[in-house]
Amino acid sequence: MIDPLFDLTGKVALVTGGSRGLGYQMVKAFAERGADVIVASRKLETCEIVAEEVRALGRRAAAISAHVGRWDECDRLIEEAYAAFGHVDILVNNAGMSPRAPSHEVTEKLFDSVVNLNFKGPFRLASQIGKRMYDAAANGGKTGCIINVTSSGSMMPLPQVVPYGSSKAALNAMSRSLAWEYAPHVRVNTLSPGAFRTDIVEAWPDKGQGPIPIPRGHAADPQDIVTAALFLASPASVNVTGSIVRCDGGQH
Repeated sequence: MIDPLFDLTGKVALVTGGSRGLGYQMVKAFAERGADVIVASRKLETCEIVAEEVRALGRRAAAISAHVGRWDECDRLIEEAYAAFGHVDILVNNAGMSPRAPSHEVTEKLFDSVVNLNFKGPFRLASQIGKRMYDAAANGGKTGCIINVTSSGSMMPLPQVVPYGSSKAALNAMSRSLAWEYAPHVRVNTLSPGAFRTDIVEAWPDKGQGPIPIPRGHAADPQDIVTAALFLASPASVNVTGSIVRCDGGQH
């Protein structure tokens, strides 16, 4: 039996970057608690694999390929998501990239790629879906929630990932602004992970530890994101909006 505070039955969740890492863990957690899920990322085949796992849990799922760093593909993702399920109740802006490079070696192409994926796309999705959520709730429908996944690097100095940390800091500011703009019908919050053992971070020379020590002593396993994500997506956080919820092992 699902605790009513974390029951997502009847909800539809859209998770970008949902085919692997933290996004995959959130997709599974939402489905296990009753949500239907739209899995979005660039590779359709990997989205479909995860969607099949969701269906095996008895939930509906849609796999949609989209590069959310591109405005037009964000718009297409929105249209396909609403065509599939008719509504979106939970949006998780999780897709992102965090390449490491000395700042003086960052090219314009790399800078634009990071900022587009980490900030421009999430802004487009949050603003358009947030407005739809607001209008639906104002007309007697369900309220909605948006979770923007940022990083502990958005709030503390980290070398060689300046475009990444800066774009994630922009998401922090965006969450607070949209929380005001779409209140009282849509909750908008930031989920700020620290070092997690994802495939991207594991490829870094220091495995994501960086110059800031972690009080827990090690990077977290991807499934450790689940409780924080469920809190923000569920009725358990009904009075929480415009907030930053840290899930970083004290790394700040």
